[in-house]
This record gives sequence, structure tokens and C-alpha cells, in this order.
Amino acid sequence: MSESSIQDDVLGELGPDRLTEIASLLGTDENGAKETVATTVGAMTGGLQQQAAADGDDGNEVRQAFAEVAEPPLQGVATLGGGLLGGGLMAGVLAKVSKPVAAAVSKKTGIPAPTVARVIELLIPVLLAVFAKRAADTGNPGGTGAPGSTASGTTPGAAPASGGGLGDLLGQILGGGKK
Repeated sequence: MSESSIQDDVLGELGPDRLTEIASLLGTDENGAKETVATTVGAMTGGLQQQAAADGDDGNEVRQAFAEVAEPPLQGVATLGGGLLGGGLMAGVLAKVSKPVAAAVSKKTGIPAPTVARVIELLIPVLLAVFAKRAADTGNPGGTGAPGSTASGTTPGAAPASGGGLGDLLGQILGGGKK
């Protein structure tokens, strides 16, 4: 898999049991659940990209959250389902964007916003795991993406200011390719 979309990664991470749970929550089949998940993930990552590009406190918070996700000590823990799931900065950022995302997805799909919000609650830990895995696979902020070359030398996102390294990392974690 040279470059999968973030939606594909989230669907893969969800697995059949959680996807069935989401389908049940939405009152739809597996394909309907997949479409809703893809729409919701696209809206969430789009919102994160916009906030990360913004100046001010919101932009700084999102950039810091991605720097936290990219920290080498958290990669192994997050991959195992711990670490970030306990409520790191990224979990808070995702929670902040959840209400406007729920409203936007509701408007687009016709699904009630409270139902979309419940789906988002199920997706936040999955997004955290996917972000951590993508950060680990990225390896370094220079964009070479050499898996396994993470801990030595550079600290990805060490400077949460806007700029080359962290901007490249954000693009790679959120889906360097287009949705």
C-alpha cells in the first residue's frame, strides 16, 4: 500500500465489529456506515488542516497536538491502543472540532447531528491511533517517510511553529494525497 487515504486507514482500523456498531447506530448497512465514516473523517481532517494553518491560539493548539502525536515515546504506546487514548492534546482538539463537524455532516447527509456526534465519539480513538501510526511511518519531518527511522536525531514537530518540518508532517499524517 503505497499511499492509502486517511478514510481507508480509519475504516481498516475500525474493523468489522466497530463498523457494525456504527451501522446499527445509524440504522443503515455496512456500506452506509462506511460512507458516513468517510464523510465524517474527511470533514474532521479538513477542519484540522484549516485550524493548523490558522494563526492564533487555535492554530497553535492544533500544531502542538500534531507535534505531540509525532513524539517518538508515544508511537509504540499509541499503536497498542494506549497513550493518546487517555486524553492527550489531540483528543481535546478532535473533541473541539466534533460539534461543527457533526453539524456539517448532518447537513450533508441528513443524519441527525446528535447521531453523527455519537459516531464521532467512536471515531476519535480510532483517529488518534491512525494519526500515531502515520506519524510513526513518516519517520521524519523532512518528507522522506523512511519507516523505522524515527527516534534518532530529529524530533518530529519539535517546534510547533508553522514551517517546513511540521507542515510536512501535518500533510503526511492527514493524507499527503488528496481525499
